[in-house]
Parts: sequence; structure tokens; C-alpha cells
Amino acid sequence: MGIEINEMAGADSTSSQSEGSTQDDFVYNVYVEEGESVTLTGDWDNSLDRDGQTGNGDGQYTVMSGLPSFGSFSLSSTDGAMSWSFTYDDLVANGGTTQQVVFTVQGQHDYGGIDTDTVTVNITCFVTGTRISTPQGDRKVEDLRIGDSVTTADGREVAIRWIGRQHIDNNVFLPQTQCPVVISAGALGQGLPNRDLYLSADHAMVLDGLMITAGALVNDSTIRFVHRADMPRAFTYFHIETEAHDVVLANGAASETYVDERDRANFDNYAEYVALYGDARTITEIDMPRISTARLVPAVIQHRLATPIAA
Repeated sequence: MGIEINEMAGADSTSSQSEGSTQDDFVYNVYVEEGESVTLTGDWDNSLDRDGQTGNGDGQYTVMSGLPSFGSFSLSSTDGAMSWSFTYDDLVANGGTTQQVVFTVQGQHDYGGIDTDTVTVNITCFVTGTRISTPQGDRKVEDLRIGDSVTTADGREVAIRWIGRQHIDNNVFLPQTQCPVVISAGALGQGLPNRDLYLSADHAMVLDGLMITAGALVNDSTIRFVHRADMPRAFTYFHIETEAHDVVLANGAASETYVDERDRANFDNYAEYVALYGDARTITEIDMPRISTARLVPAVIQHRLATPIAA
């Protein structure tokens, strides 16, 4: 005798059924973006009665421990129907945008048998809306268009010449080099970036007069590769190209614009570039040393990045 979830659903969830290790262990993996609302549902049934027949779902259900402390949660005590709704803002106000919530549900069969199921909800905020500084204020990179102006780190206004887009499917064939790097808010010092910054491993940040790729900055603490299990099913990289190789502000932190002409053909909208400008052009890099491997990152920078971020 026991209780089992016979249906699971949730916005942006990779779990349509149990991913747990046992029949009493259920997992939702949920990805939340800024401004989004999420609803998770579950429906328990009594699994077997004394004669080995499927139960009718009626019984007595209750949350024994770990009752979610934010959002709107409900569990029907008679038929086992569960619903939990929360927003991105709820997460920010109640512990942050990456959380694991674990609660247990106990059900009593009509014949008196009792069973307990554990539900784990892994919540990850995967931010696609990197903020780029512009004369009009910070704007999401996906909202920018060719011809819009962005503000460089030294205060100039430059026009966007092109925006490369690369759609990435999250599957078992995705190499580590294509997984995003996340730079935690404040990891670079002086409160920068001002929110978690996700970018490709070969995209460079500017620190102490050096161009250092995000992959070379990884310290597995404040700066890390995002594991496949923590990513949505698909995501998009955006690369802004200006007339010259410039330094713009992404989530407040100095970051390079697009420079490597050899990779343009890898973008999904490369045909747009060819239609606008013809053959690819070479962009002269800023006269600044580029570091692409962790062992060449100066010790003083490594130490600063490894320093715990003040709460």
C-alpha cells in the first residue's frame, strides 16, 4: 500500500514524471526567468489496496515537513491534488534565485496503511536578459537592434552594427566549452556585476587592463561553469558587434564586443550579416593583453575573485 504521484507538471520543468531514485522520491527541475510566474502541480493516488487493486485516489493527505514558505501552496487532504505557484520576485525575497525545496507528503489509505513520499524542487534562475548600458539606460540584450546605441566603458556612444545570435540545445552532446559561465553578482569586486552574468566561455571581461575570457576566470565558487542539469532545455547567446572592438557594460561590468570574424558563420543569423555587409570583415582587437587560460591570470586577480562575496 502506498501513495504515488500519478501526474506531475510545471512551467519550464524538465520533469513530467518521477526523476527520483525510488518510488517514494519525486523531483521537479524548474527554470525561472525574471518576471516569470511558475505553477507546479502534482496529483497523488493510493497505489494499491489490500487485494492488490489500484486505489481510487481517496484517502487522507498532508504535508508532514518542509511546507513551502513562499508563494501559494495547496494540497487537498481528500484527493491528493497539489498546486504550488510562485514568482521570480518570491524567490528573490525568500532566499535567492537558486534554491532546493524539499517537502514530504503523507497519505493514508482507506484501509489504514500509511506511506510518505518526498518531493524535491530544484529551482534555478537562468537569466537570458543581460543588461547592456545604453544612453537610455540599461536594456536587455535581446531587445537591442541594429542601429541602436550602446554606452562604452569610457562613456562614448557607439552604434550596434550587428547582433549575432546562437541557439544552443541542452542535450547530452553539448560540450563543456559551450556551457555558459556564470559570474556571480559582486564576484568581480565593487559590486560588479550588479546581477549574475551569464556568458560564453570565450567571451572576455576587462579586469585591471587585461582582457580575460570568462572560462579563464572560473574558480568553481564565485565564477563557475553552469552544469547541464542546471540549464534550461535551450538558450541563446547574443554577441554585439560595433564598428570597432569596444568595451561595453554588461550587468554593469566591463565586457568586450564581438571581435573574431572567423566565428560569424556559426551564428544562426549569419545570412543576415552577409545580406547587410557582404563578406566578413576583420576587426582589429583593442591593444590590450588577452588571457585565455587560468594559469596566466595574475595571482592578485585570482585572489580577489576567490574572496567571499559580502552579503
